[in-house]
Amino acid sequence: MSYLRFYTSPMSRGRIVRWMLEEVGCDYDTHLVVFDDPRPEVLLAANPLGKVPTLIHGDRVVTEAAAICAYLADAFPEAGLAPPLAERADYYRWLFFAASTLEYAVMHKGLGLQMPEGRERQIGYGNYARVMDALEQAVAGKGFVAGDSFSAADVYLGSQIGWGLQFGTIEPRPAFAAYWAGLKDRPAKRRADQIDDALMPEGPAA
Repeated sequence: MSYLRFYTSPMSRGRIVRWMLEEVGCDYDTHLVVFDDPRPEVLLAANPLGKVPTLIHGDRVVTEAAAICAYLADAFPEAGLAPPLAERADYYRWLFFAASTLEYAVMHKGLGLQMPEGRERQIGYGNYARVMDALEQAVAGKGFVAGDSFSAADVYLGSQIGWGLQFGTIEPRPAFAAYWAGLKDRPAKRRADQIDDALMPEGPAA
């Protein structure tokens, strides 16, 4: 079960998984997927949607960035990226809050979508302002979101906050900036960014 095949694009949520892989410190092979090209048959066989990131670990397939982060934390426990089972309430809560509630609220804001007044209950997050308040409560005054140690939840939640602050889809509240400042310079994050930045397509020649 040591073989890891990682299908990704540097312009996707695969950057989150790359960071997680570098935190784990395991060996893996990168298979770059270009958005406009046909998807490799191996990828389509593993993930019929042809989405990245997709991780193949031996004969196991894991998709969805948050699920991959959680899987890697469990598959490589020696990396210490998940709390003990009895202490995982906050870990699960905020990892999947980031992958569902937060991501939907942020993406809808970025796309300029708004729920009609009085119909907020029809969407899982209610409204953007409430999500921002809940997020602030989660990270205010904390170095890590799920206890005293860095975990996979910080990889995913931190990625969402860092991306949102960079592109203006998350409010620049001091609590968010402080939390992200404590994560963005981790050695594994720097390595991951260097790898993905080098894979970015070059612009047209001048």
